[in-house]
Amino acid sequence: MSLSARKKEYLRLMGIPVYSERVDVAEATLVEEPFAEFIPESTNPPEAVSSVIDSSPVLKQASQETPASEVVEVSIHDVLKRGELPEDWSDLIDHVANCERCDLHKTRTQTVFGTGNIQADWMIIGEAPGFEEDKQGEPFLGKAGDLLSSILESIGLARNKVYIANSLKCSPPGNRDSKKSELAQCRAYLEQQIALVDPKVILCVGRVASQNLLQSDDPISRLRGKVHSIQNPIKVEKQIPVIVTYHPAYLLRSPSQKLKVWQDLKLAFSVLTD
Repeated sequence: MSLSARKKEYLRLMGIPVYSERVDVAEATLVEEPFAEFIPESTNPPEAVSSVIDSSPVLKQASQETPASEVVEVSIHDVLKRGELPEDWSDLIDHVANCERCDLHKTRTQTVFGTGNIQADWMIIGEAPGFEEDKQGEPFLGKAGDLLSSILESIGLARNKVYIANSLKCSPPGNRDSKKSELAQCRAYLEQQIALVDPKVILCVGRVASQNLLQSDDPISRLRGKVHSIQNPIKVEKQIPVIVTYHPAYLLRSPSQKLKVWQDLKLAFSVLTD
């Protein structure tokens, strides 16, 4: 359905707050303790648990008092649309590699498209590449990446059996927060990846990735513990379950939260066994 001129103008002028400090900070700022393996409460495969199906939330309207410095500097008319992108996987990779829609292309070493099985049942979505990912062109490297691999292995999933991507395909300089305008410009790329992988479940790690995918400003503590869903961008009749959990970098600094991640994994696993 086409929007009226009045609604388009309203959306154009709508302000959205900028996120606060990123959870997945640069590896250099993490604690310098020996790498701790992911140790769940049980070594058995997660048993099915009850879940509450929660429909995809609608983007909340911004407050009229949103400071001018926090308003998104991008018009809805300028955002890349998924329909403008190629549906061939290799062509999509080339398209992303040549993207110059935001200023991140000026400081990146290379784009970080994604990695893993493009026909996977599980899709893992994070926020943005860090320094090392920018250098090597692969998401989730270093200590946080090792912990993510351990987390996946705890439920019998090898890293190469899932598909891993980030909300942003370029690393923000200095590992700063992702800007809302950058996430908006990159969203179509993520949507096309989701459409082509067509996963059975999506695991969103970290606050920014979860808020961006679900278009919510709720804190991660309120987003986790339930089954959300998003529409497959191509198979519009299909809803894809989305589970929210903490980012591995956060767990490196707060290992006491690992039990909650295990609970989130059990919830995600139950979606596949229903």
